[in-house]
Amino acid sequence: MDTVISVFERKEIKYILTEQQHKELMEELEGRMRPDKYGLTTICNIYFDTHSFQLIRESIEKPKYKEKLRMRTYGVPNASSRAFVELKKKLCGIVYKRRETLPYGEAMDFLIRRLRPSVWDQRLREIDWVLDHYEGLKPAMALFYERTAYENIEDPSLRMTIDSGMRYRLEDLDLSHGAYGEPILDEERFILEIKITNSMPLWLSQIFDRLKIYPTSFSKYGAAYKKALIGGKIL
Repeated sequence: MDTVISVFERKEIKYILTEQQHKELMEELEGRMRPDKYGLTTICNIYFDTHSFQLIRESIEKPKYKEKLRMRTYGVPNASSRAFVELKKKLCGIVYKRRETLPYGEAMDFLIRRLRPSVWDQRLREIDWVLDHYEGLKPAMALFYERTAYENIEDPSLRMTIDSGMRYRLEDLDLSHGAYGEPILDEERFILEIKITNSMPLWLSQIFDRLKIYPTSFSKYGAAYKKALIGGKIL
């Protein structure tokens, strides 16, 4: 079985690319970055929030500290598929992620019906505390996209992901029912994310400068929430 990293502390820098920028970036990175062993994957998420969407509303206000609770699978799951229960915190630009791996059915039982899973460790106790802390925390949105993850050939700790086809739904919040939903962005765009533990390599910064690729603040959950709110799907 693959080794699963359960605790992260890193910087995550996001960029929005046009199709042309994406094409040119891939050409520039030839020989430097390579797809990791998973290749192209459909990422399936359930975000948990209160009835009033408290977590995402507070996150959009860009506080120094914010947190999200989600469950993620790689591909459309069945009851025994591996699922990641993740508590993602961000403090002053640094991302801290705590996650535990459970079978999808067991993860749903824990997060929705509060049934204690077979694994019960410090990470799940922290997540259980969050479930108690926010009154009425429940599945609020399912969100999907296609992701290709890359790693630097010389330094695999330098990682990059490119996401496309982002879509969401507010009902039928069971990932096993399929990865369908409404598009989040109106035009074709790619979301690039650089994941680093130290500073950005100079060669990569120079590529971004040449291609006029600039960092931006972007949340898929936040963008989907805003679109649903404007469309009158959230009151």
